[in-house]
Amino acid sequence: MNIKDFEEAVKKSKTLTERPPNEILLKLYALYKQATEGDIKGERPGGFDFKGAAKYDAWEREKGKSKEEAAEEYIKLVNSLKK
Repeated sequence: MNIKDFEEAVKKSKTLTERPPNEILLKLYALYKQATEGDIKGERPGGFDFKGAAKYDAWEREKGKSKEEAAEEYIKLVNSLKK
């Protein structure tokens, strides 16, 4: 994994012409967090923080993946969205 490729994919993700479906956005978020921070820590948001809980759950699904694996998946996903 090349850090430059990852940084380029992050830039591309911010210039998509169409907004991807929410599940794709959550996957991008989770892979980005896993690639940059590693496994999730802390408590799952509760109550009426539906957005926070969805983000937490998405990131938690990536738990155990190496930062390199997550970055590679992130790059592939962004490139599949960018036509």
